Amino acid sequence: MNKEQLMKEAIKAQKYSYSPYSKFKVGAALLTKDNKIYHGCNVENSSYGLSMCAERIAIFNAVSAGVTSKDIKAMAIFANTKTVVKPCGACRQVMEEFFNKDVKIYLGNKTGDIKTTNIKVLLPDSYTHGDYNKQ
Repeated sequence: MNKEQLMKEAIKAQKYSYSPYSKFKVGAALLTKDNKIYHGCNVENSSYGLSMCAERIAIFNAVSAGVTSKDIKAMAIFANTKTVVKPCGACRQVMEEFFNKDVKIYLGNKTGDIKTTNIKVLLPDSYTHGDYNKQ
């Protein structure tokens, strides 16, 4: 599956976004090495802190189905924006937990632009599970 096909999956996921407050609809699609796709869309709540981003929902869907970090190949993220959509800090930290440096992250927008990146670029010098054992 190429990045354009995976982005189409993220666009499909975006259609299920529940975003009555921000009106900012985001879709995500996570691809595993065996070509399974796990979708996510943002889900808002009137208590904003209880909302969840599309990226984390896709990752958590995959993890809850038994996917491990060694199984993840790529993720596409899409929003109807003029510039490519970028994941928030919380999503980047969750990506750090489950994505290795080889996982491609595709950032897309409504004009068809797709930027390819990875978690090491999005979250340099990140906090990892090993950091709390370095006391």
